[in-house]
Amino acid sequence: MSTHVYKSPLCSRYSSKEMQELFSEDTKFKTWRKLWIALAETEKELGLPITDEQINELKANKDNINYEDAIAQEKKVRHDVMSHVFAYGLQCPSAKGIIHLGATSCYVGDNTDIIIMTEAMKLIHKKLISVIASLSDFADKYKDLPTLGFTHFQPAQLTTVGKRATLWIQELIMDLEDLEHQISKAKLLGSKGTTGTQASFLELFDGDTEKVKKADMMIAKKMGFDAVFPVSGQTYSRKLDFQVLSILSSIAQSAYKFANDIRLLQHLKEIEEPFEKNQIGSSAMAYKRNPMRTERICSLARYVIADAINPAVTAATQWFERTLDDSANRRISIPEAFLAVDAILSIYLNVSGGLVVYDKVITSRIMSELPFMATENIMMQAVKKGGDRQELHERIRVHSMAAAKVVKEEGKANDLLERIADDELFNLDKDELSTLLNPKDYIGMAPEQTVDFLKNCVKPILDKYKNEIGFKAEINV
Repeated sequence: MSTHVYKSPLCSRYSSKEMQELFSEDTKFKTWRKLWIALAETEKELGLPITDEQINELKANKDNINYEDAIAQEKKVRHDVMSHVFAYGLQCPSAKGIIHLGATSCYVGDNTDIIIMTEAMKLIHKKLISVIASLSDFADKYKDLPTLGFTHFQPAQLTTVGKRATLWIQELIMDLEDLEHQISKAKLLGSKGTTGTQASFLELFDGDTEKVKKADMMIAKKMGFDAVFPVSGQTYSRKLDFQVLSILSSIAQSAYKFANDIRLLQHLKEIEEPFEKNQIGSSAMAYKRNPMRTERICSLARYVIADAINPAVTAATQWFERTLDDSANRRISIPEAFLAVDAILSIYLNVSGGLVVYDKVITSRIMSELPFMATENIMMQAVKKGGDRQELHERIRVHSMAAAKVVKEEGKANDLLERIADDELFNLDKDELSTLLNPKDYIGMAPEQTVDFLKNCVKPILDKYKNEIGFKAEINV
C-alpha cells in the first residue's frame, strides 16, 4: 500500500468495488476502444474502404490498453485522446490510419461519460431497491408499535414506528421514479463532429446526408442505446450532468433525513443503529455508542448535496459550441458524486437491516406525555358522568400547567392523573383514568396507513424488481 501520496477516501474507505470499477481507467479507455470499433464498423458498413482485417485487429486489442505508450505520448502532445489514438495505433498497425476517422475528442469522451453514468445509475437503482425492501420489512414489523410523534422536535400526537418508516420509504420511491425516468431517456451524443454539424462525416460520405444520419444511430445501437441527442455543439448539453447529479443529490437528501432521524432517536435511546461486538464508540468514553454510521451517511450526503452545484455552474457557463473549462471539474465532480451516493446506500442498507428498537423506552416516553394528550378524552368522560364541559376545561388547564411545572422545574414524574383523580369535579378514579391511557387509542390510522402504503405503493415495486432485492452491503469502516 502506497502511503506517501493522496488517495481518495471515497475509494479507500467508502464506495464499493463495483462503482469504483465503473469509473476506473480501464473502463474508460476500454469504452473508448469500443467506440472506435463501432465507428470503424459503421463506416465500413456505409461504404468506406475499411477492411475486416483492420476491424479484427482493433477488436483483438480492445482490452489490452498500453498505458505506458499513451502516457509517454501525452507528455509530448498534451492531448489525452490523441495519445490513446497513437497508442492504439501502435498495437494495430494495419488499422492505424482509420482509428478515430472523422471524429472529434468528444466522440469518445462524451459518449463514454454517458455510457458510464448510465451504468452507474443502474447500480444505484439496484441499491435503492434493496434499501426500500429492507425498510419495508422494518415498517411492517413495527406498524402497530405506538411511538411519540414530534413536530419541531416537541412531543406531538402519537404515531407508530412503522408509519414513521413509511415516510423514509416514500422519499426513496420519489428518488427511484426520478432515477428510472433519467435512465429511460438516456441517449448518446453520437457522431456530431467538432461543432455538432457533422461536417467531417459529410465530407467522408461525399455529401450523402442519409449516410451521415444513419451513422449516428448505427453507432448508438452498437453501444446499446436507442437514441442520440438530435442536436449538439461539440459536446452533449451539460444540462444532462446537472440532471443526473440532481437525482444523486435528491437521494442524498433522503438518506440524510433518515440518518438524522436515527441519530435523534439514538439520543432518545428509542432506536439505535447496529453496534458490533468489538466496536468502539469513543476513544475516551468507553461506555458510548455513537451513531457513527448514520453520521457518516449525513457527512457524505452533505458532500453530494454541495457537489451538485458543480454541473449547474458548468451548464450555465458553457460558451457557444463548447469551452474546455468543464473538463477538469467533470473529471472530479461526476465520479465523486456517484462514489459517495454508492457509499451512502451501502451504509443505509447496513443500518436499516440492523436497527435495534427499544420498545420499553418508547412506551415509557409515551406514558410520560400521554396524560397531556389524553385530556380531551378525560374531559369527555367526565362530561358523560355529569360534569360541566367549560368548568372541566378550565380545571384541566390549571392541572396541566401545574403538572408541567413539576416535570420541568422539579424534575419529577408527570402527576397530572393523580391531580385529576383527586379532583372531585371530574368524578373519575385512577382505574377509570387508566382505561383512557391505552397508547393504541391515540395512533389514529397509522397501522392501516402503513399496511395500505406497503401493499399499494411498495409491493408493486418490489415485485417488479424482485431479482434486484438482496444486494449485500459491504462497509469497510
